[in-house]
Amino acid sequence: MDEQRGPGGGPPGRWRPGPPGWWRYGPPGKGRWDDGADGADGDGARNRRSRWPWPSTLLLTAFVLIGSAFAEHSQEGERVALDPFARLLLCAAGVVLLWRQRHPVPVVFASVAAVLLYLGAGYPYGPVFLTVAVACFSAVVTGHRQAAWAAMGTLWAGHLLLAHPLHRWLPPAGDAAASWNEEIVTATWVVAVVAVAELARTRREQWARERAERAQAVRRRADEERLRIARELHDVLAHSISVINVQAGVGLALLDSDPEQARTALTTIKNQSKEALGEVRHVLDTLRAPGDAPRAPAPGLARLPELVDQAAGAGLAVTVEGEPPKLSPGADLAAFRILQEALTNVVRHSGSRHARVRIDRETGRLRLRIDDDGPATGADAGGSGNGLAGMRGRAAALDGTIEAGPRPDGGFRVLAVLPLDAEEDR
Repeated sequence: MDEQRGPGGGPPGRWRPGPPGWWRYGPPGKGRWDDGADGADGDGARNRRSRWPWPSTLLLTAFVLIGSAFAEHSQEGERVALDPFARLLLCAAGVVLLWRQRHPVPVVFASVAAVLLYLGAGYPYGPVFLTVAVACFSAVVTGHRQAAWAAMGTLWAGHLLLAHPLHRWLPPAGDAAASWNEEIVTATWVVAVVAVAELARTRREQWARERAERAQAVRRRADEERLRIARELHDVLAHSISVINVQAGVGLALLDSDPEQARTALTTIKNQSKEALGEVRHVLDTLRAPGDAPRAPAPGLARLPELVDQAAGAGLAVTVEGEPPKLSPGADLAAFRILQEALTNVVRHSGSRHARVRIDRETGRLRLRIDDDGPATGADAGGSGNGLAGMRGRAAALDGTIEAGPRPDGGFRVLAVLPLDAEEDR
């Protein structure tokens, strides 16, 4: 690739033969132009290869040339007839727009200079003003607002000078000064062009903000979904593996002295591992086909007797007080997982082999309390790691609360307060 003038590219370099169809991508000697090094800043807009606006520029230049020819006939005798220099100015005012996306500020001032030179030579009024409008529009939407305003102000001031103080020295000979009504029309046109460009800039920035907000929302939902799946896997595996660990220890201890009890422990391990695999498979199925209906219902407090039996298999006696009320699916799942995690923490971190669960309903909220008598058996007693963080995350997603800590009379307490009709924020 030929050397470019600066990181943003520049005018066409020395011509070099290229493949057929080079005009689709840029001037002779260039293929496509890069806005910068690929991947330099992670911005996809800068990494995309841009194209020169050949089609629109050629179409506008042709329109200006043809429209000016018609304007010449309609203003015959009033303005100077078009000559090669006039057509050169018209072409220059159009062709310079090729650089409007890369160098909008020089382009808008170059367009204004070409138009003022064209008018100062006395050539007919016509569509040449469109070149300034397009250049101003490009400068505004690319962020060079003050430069665009200054250029349009220069155009109006220059036209004012040409049409009034300087008209007697400029062609055509004997031309009278323009009326002030024409100046009002010119000023109105200038303001209208700037206003339309500003409106387009505002809409463009609004669309960019909306795209960024949508992308941020997608990322936030993806993060929340990852956290939800992490909580599900942690709750399933922590509880099941804790039961399996306890039963494996029982089985090893009784393998020689009480084979029948060891068989019972191994049976519990088999059943618990099977259930854990089923729940893990259920979580993974939601990842593979998130739009499909789940094959099995999500666990809830209706499985509380099963959870009590599993805890009994791990050597923990659980006493339940109160009846579970009717809950929304999100609150039901959260209550089950919180209770499961709290009992798992008792098995893993407490010396007590007895836990009490109390279920209360008051003013549209569920109070779920889990107590054990302790004492703690480890440095992380009470579930100070991911388990407690997961419980708090589940409660917070439902606008609920979790209180966990040692009791004044010994032992540990987990108190969860959840709304009855809340759905988990996913």
